[in-house]
Amino acid sequence: MYRWIHCLITAIVITAAGHALADDQAPAYDARLTGYPYPFEVHTFAFDSQRQRLEMAYMHLPGEPDRPTVLLLHGKNFAADYWERTARHLQKKGYGVLMPDQVGFGKSSKPEHYQFSFEALAANTRELADSLELEQLVVMGHSMGGMLAIRFALQYPDSAEQLVLVNPVGLEDYLRYVEYRDPAFFYANEQDKTIDQVRAYQRKHYYDGKWSDAYEALIQIHAGWLNGPNWERIAWNNALTYDLIFTGAVVNEFDQIAVPTHLIIGTRDTTGPGRGWKKPGVDYELGRYDRLGKSAADTIPDATLHELDGIGHMPQFEAFERYAAKLDKIFPAP
Repeated sequence: MYRWIHCLITAIVITAAGHALADDQAPAYDARLTGYPYPFEVHTFAFDSQRQRLEMAYMHLPGEPDRPTVLLLHGKNFAADYWERTARHLQKKGYGVLMPDQVGFGKSSKPEHYQFSFEALAANTRELADSLELEQLVVMGHSMGGMLAIRFALQYPDSAEQLVLVNPVGLEDYLRYVEYRDPAFFYANEQDKTIDQVRAYQRKHYYDGKWSDAYEALIQIHAGWLNGPNWERIAWNNALTYDLIFTGAVVNEFDQIAVPTHLIIGTRDTTGPGRGWKKPGVDYELGRYDRLGKSAADTIPDATLHELDGIGHMPQFEAFERYAAKLDKIFPAP
């Protein structure tokens, strides 16, 4: 709760003053978000990967002994802290909740060199869960975290008893329709990024042109990093993790998902990575979630589709009560 109060006050003050967040009055965060409050106690898991010692920050809320732990996997433009309200909702029902920051995100390590793949991130996450002796997992992911959740379920079907996807990207194979871009392309874009651009993008693509103090609070991390001392390293990690969205296609393996799957889909969502650089002659319309959810549910063997009409890419923030009603169908009370 403290984290949200802190961020909302900062957002309100900055908005009232009429300044962009990445100016002299904005917060400044280092690569590990020192000083940025998370809603629950943060722990650190150290492990070896690709010949280097790395750390994953995570929050863990234990549940009732007879209830599984819900593994919440964050999206590309966020960190584990944004799961706060979902985590509280699930914990009240007796479920444990595990919220890691993936390598390259949030309070976790930002390596100078790392071969990012969903396979590697899934392996890191499995190692974290094993260290906590968590055997029963419901794997739940939003946006890019949805692609990771799918890869985790494919890679470790014995560890995932259920899969929950909230407006995941990866419901289409982007490189079928768009040209490949080297990470240097994304790095150049990151170098020129401003907080006004972040805000404008999210307002347009996530919230149908609307904005609020709660949405402003969600971009505090971006503001602090843009204003902090380690933006170059963060920008490079951001560029590398864009690459895996294009190269880590999971849609072609939907028929191999062996666990019950729930798709919570805001049908207004039009997220379509790469639509600005389609292959010549391609007129395919990316990001039609009103169609993609149905197609995924038809392809995944044991899938249930939960549509939220008129809601975009962030149902857990744009329409929490409607989103929570879907969660209640998936996660029943004792």
